[in-house]
Amino acid sequence: MKVLIVGSGGREHAIAASVAKSSKVTKIYCAPGNAGIGQIAECVNIGAMEFDKLVAFSKENAIDFVIVGMDDPLVGGLVDELEAAGIKTFGPRKNAAILEGSKAFSKDLMKKYNIPTAAYENFDDADAAIAYLENCSYPIVLKADGLALGKGVLICNTKEEAVDGVKEIMTDKKFGSAGNRMVIEEFMTGREVSVLSFVDGKTIKIMTSAQDHKRAKDNDEGLNTGGMGTFSPSPFYTAEVDEFCKKYIYQATVDAMAAEGREFKGIIFFGLMLTPNGPRVLEYNARFGDPETQVVLPRMKNDIIEVMEACVEGTLDKIDLQFEDNAAVCVVLASDGYPVSYEKGFVIEGLDAFTDKDGYYCFHAGTKLTEKGIVTNGGRVLGITAKGADLKQARANAYKATEWVHFENKYMRHDIGKAIDEA
Repeated sequence: MKVLIVGSGGREHAIAASVAKSSKVTKIYCAPGNAGIGQIAECVNIGAMEFDKLVAFSKENAIDFVIVGMDDPLVGGLVDELEAAGIKTFGPRKNAAILEGSKAFSKDLMKKYNIPTAAYENFDDADAAIAYLENCSYPIVLKADGLALGKGVLICNTKEEAVDGVKEIMTDKKFGSAGNRMVIEEFMTGREVSVLSFVDGKTIKIMTSAQDHKRAKDNDEGLNTGGMGTFSPSPFYTAEVDEFCKKYIYQATVDAMAAEGREFKGIIFFGLMLTPNGPRVLEYNARFGDPETQVVLPRMKNDIIEVMEACVEGTLDKIDLQFEDNAAVCVVLASDGYPVSYEKGFVIEGLDAFTDKDGYYCFHAGTKLTEKGIVTNGGRVLGITAKGADLKQARANAYKATEWVHFENKYMRHDIGKAIDEA
C-alpha cells in the first residue's frame, strides 16, 4: 500500500521509520517531511494545514492510507476532509480532536465523567480570572485553552505572578488565539508520566510508558520547550498505577467521548501526575507525543500499519499489542538559544555514524537538505535515541551517540533520564 504521513518533526520521522518496517507498505510519502524523513520516504512540498492540496495529492497518487502526525491539522479537521474524499485516514476527526484542542473542554469532560484530575475553573474574561485569583492557594497553574506548541502553561508561585500570567495569556495574547479562553488549575505535585494509547472508538490498548523533560536546561530550569528528551519505560509507572488508570482513566475517557457523540479513533496521549492521592490526568493529547514517540515506537513489536488499520476499522480488540522488554532514551540536540531565538543553516556532521547500528536512532526534527548537505532548520534539530537492556544502559548509549554528531551551536541537556537513578 501507499502511505502518506502528514508532519515534519522527530515524531513523524519515528512514525515513518516504523511504517517502513511494515510488510504491507510499498511506498511512503511525507508532507512536508524533513531531511531525515527524506531518506526513507518521498517528501512532498505541502504544508500540514494545506488541506485541499493534501486531499488532491492523496487522490492523484492513489494513497491508500494517511497518518496525521501533528495536532494542528487534527484539530482543524483534516481527517474529516480526507475521509469525505474516500481516503482511509488514521487520527481523530475534528469533533474528537477537541480533546486536545480545548483544555476547557477536556477539563469539563473529566468533571462530568468523574475522571481524576486537578480542581479547576474556566474563564473567557481576563477580569473575571484575575478576580478569581484573590482566593486561590499558591502555586497555581494557568493554561491557555487552545494549542500552543506545548508552551501555553504557566506555573505561578504568587498572586502577582498569576495576575501577570493572566494578562500574558488573555490580554497580550502571547499564545495567540489559544489564549481566548483559559483554565486556572490547582497545582499538583508528584512524578509526571506519559502514557500513549491506540483507540478504535470503543477499545483502548495501552502502549509502554514514557517520561518527558520539558524545561530547556539541566535540573528542570529554564523555559518550557516542546521537549528536550525522554525515556521509556518510566520506573514510576508501577503495576498499581497501571491498575488504577485502567479502572478510572483510560477506558473511562474513551467511553466518555463516545457518550458525547465524539467517537475517538487514533492516539490518546495521557499526561499523568502521580500525586500522593493517586494518579490524576494533567492533559490529553490527540496524537503521538514528541519526543515520546521516539522512545516508544522503537520498542513496539507489532506492525504499526496493522495496528492503525485496526483502529480505523474498529477491530483493535483483536490486536495483541506487544513491546520489547528493554528500555530507550532520547536526547534532543537543539540549537543554542531555543526556545527563544536561535540561528539555523549550520551543516550537520556525523549522521552516517548511525547507519547499520542496531539499537541506535537519529530522528530528524528540524533539518533541511541543501547543496551544502543536511543543515539545521529548527530549534529542536535531532532526537538521538538508543535502546539498552535497562534504562541506565539506554541512557549511557544515548549520550555516547550524541557525541557522534556535530553542528555549530549544538545544545542539549545532560540529565535526561537522571530521575531513573532515584527510582
